[in-house]
Formats: sequence, C-alpha cells, structure tokens
Amino acid sequence: MNGVHDMGGIHGLGPIDPGTDEPLFHEPWEARALALTLAAGAWGRWSLDASRHQRELIPGPDYLRMSYYEKWITGLEALMVKADLITAEELATGRPALSAVKVSPPLTVDKVAPAMARGGPTNRRIAGDARFAVGASVRTRNINPTGHTRLPRYVRGHAGVITHAHGAHVFPDTNAHGLGEQPQPLYQVRFEAAELWGQDANGRGAVYLDLWESYLEPA
Repeated sequence: MNGVHDMGGIHGLGPIDPGTDEPLFHEPWEARALALTLAAGAWGRWSLDASRHQRELIPGPDYLRMSYYEKWITGLEALMVKADLITAEELATGRPALSAVKVSPPLTVDKVAPAMARGGPTNRRIAGDARFAVGASVRTRNINPTGHTRLPRYVRGHAGVITHAHGAHVFPDTNAHGLGEQPQPLYQVRFEAAELWGQDANGRGAVYLDLWESYLEPA
C-alpha cells in the first residue's frame, strides 16, 4: 500500500544517522516488546507479512512520532484483538475479562532457543521455471495496491537488470491477507541511480532490490 512507511526517495526527512556502537535495545521495554511479538506470533494466528501490514495501517501522524518498537507494540495489539486473543476492553483496562479462558502459551522457555535458531525461512519449491534469467533487463510494474506489497514506490516503472536469482519464496502480497503463500521466483535487481533519480543522481551509484517475479516485466 502507499503510506507513510514507504519513505524511500522522499526529500525533507533529514540525513540518516547510523550512530556508533548503538545498543541492541535502547530501553528494557524494547526487549520485552520483541519478546511479546515473538511469543504472540507463535500462536500462528497471523503471518510475518500480516504483522508488517498491520504496522503499515498505523495513521501517518502516529507512525512518524512513534519509535520502532512502539510501532511493533501498536501493531501487535491490533492483531491480538483481531485474532480474539484479547478483547478491546481487556486492552484498554489492562485486566483480563472474568470470562477469559486461560490457555498455555505455545512458546515456552524451553522452546525459545530452538525456535530462534530455526527462524522463519520463506524459500519454497515450486513447479515450473523462472521467467527471467540473470542478466535480463526488466522493468517494474507501476502498481498502487491498497494492500501489502514489497515493491517500493520510488522504483515502480523503472528499468533494471537482474543480478541474482534467489529461487522461489513466499509472496508477501498474498500472504499478508490470508490468501496463501503463493510462492514465486525472487530476484535481485540492480537499478542505476540515474534511472531512479534522473540527472541529479550520483552517476556512480546503484540500488539493489529483491523483487518478486510478478512485480517485473521484460524491459
């Protein structure tokens, strides 16, 4: 979807400060926010892509003022209400409803390390061959979906060259909305800076993006 989260190529946001020796977590609550997100996700009520889309639905003014993990918690709260893991009243009061049924969490302490080591791989096997080969010239489709997509606005309608084939991976645009994984080939595509930014670009620069096959057309 087109939203404030898709900031690539936008002017006026100031320089990026990567910092030095930045801590993994700036405050103790951020570690808890990550733990809560992983623990709740273990219920299997939503996918990683659905959780990303939920954060994209945060209103623009709120999104811009929130820190990284504030967005995570806000998205998690909405997902848990949608999945009937909590009620809106429980969220507002911070207290469980008297009628709430207690259940055992799927991610217990003994399962955390194996789950973290296993991760969430998205590579899949599919029938048929990839449409494009390394070295092929392609152009991204100019789309403006209302749902989740991993195709940034600043690259839509621009030409690039495929530099690597990653095999087939879960397609986030469908997986985010409960329409199935629908895996398809994923490619690394190189875009010259001048192609994206025009005559004001640094002529020596390039951007590499991983893009799904349905985002691409022959150039």
